[in-house]
Amino acid sequence: MSDHQEAQATAGQNHAGVRVDRFVADEMELFSRSQLRHHGVTITVNGKIVKPSRLLQSGDLVHVTYRNTVEASIEPEAIDLDILYEDDDVVVVNKAQGMVVHPAAGNWSGTLAQGLMHHVNGLADGSDSIRPGIVHRLDKDTSGVLITAKTAESQEYLSQQFRGRSLEKLYLAIVRGTPPRSKGEIATGIARDPKNRKRFTAVAQGGKSAVTEYRVLKRFAGYSFLALHPLTGRTHQLRVHTRHVRCPILGDPLYARSDRLFSNIGLMLHAYRLTIRLPGSGKEQTFVAPLPERFRQVLRALADLPSAASGVQRQR
Repeated sequence: MSDHQEAQATAGQNHAGVRVDRFVADEMELFSRSQLRHHGVTITVNGKIVKPSRLLQSGDLVHVTYRNTVEASIEPEAIDLDILYEDDDVVVVNKAQGMVVHPAAGNWSGTLAQGLMHHVNGLADGSDSIRPGIVHRLDKDTSGVLITAKTAESQEYLSQQFRGRSLEKLYLAIVRGTPPRSKGEIATGIARDPKNRKRFTAVAQGGKSAVTEYRVLKRFAGYSFLALHPLTGRTHQLRVHTRHVRCPILGDPLYARSDRLFSNIGLMLHAYRLTIRLPGSGKEQTFVAPLPERFRQVLRALADLPSAASGVQRQR
């Protein structure tokens, strides 16, 4: 396999006036601006080679060619994985909170991908050398169901379902505050936050369209337990959308303030259920990652708060 990789993306309206090196780092998420020279990057805009300082206009096509200098350092690692299901084509895991899914800047070891390489001999053959078997991602601090592929063919079969949104994902979250209704839909654009490039924000115009359905499972004094059903798969979507309705996820270091009752608990977001068709049989199957103990502890503490509301809002 060539040691050079390519990627491209189109600048949107919200990228007008943004430096192309910042676009490559923040929007394409290949590597940081400081790593451009290390990776031997060549950037073209609309087919012409440009400097990193080139300012973009809406509609510009950005093409990046870069040297995959870290490939040789990505090695299998013996990591304890919580495996929910496995066959000849896939491995479904319950990803632990705090585990990074695949190697990236600042996290070149201890990732789920490297644990899978150790668990499945030949996992990387014919697939992405940095993200072998990885079909979708969960944030480092999000726990729960994640499906991975053992072969390149299985990886493509699963990836098509994520791209076509022909699967179903359900997350559980504990948030501060209570949404405006017991169930509803949040539909916004999502774009990079100009005030903090590590965050995203909901926007009325521009950005990438994002839709999340929510349901209140239980209300407490100042907190809520939610079921979240993302109809799209944008980066930080659930974290941005809950914050948009003034109910940030408890323990979120980017989108919520520190909580006086709960500190150092981590992000209270869990990928609870995934329904997807499996390679080979084409049969639809549902996988569930049990509610983590950290959720149970917080829910017990919330139930003891004064004025806690009782009862569960059941899905209809």
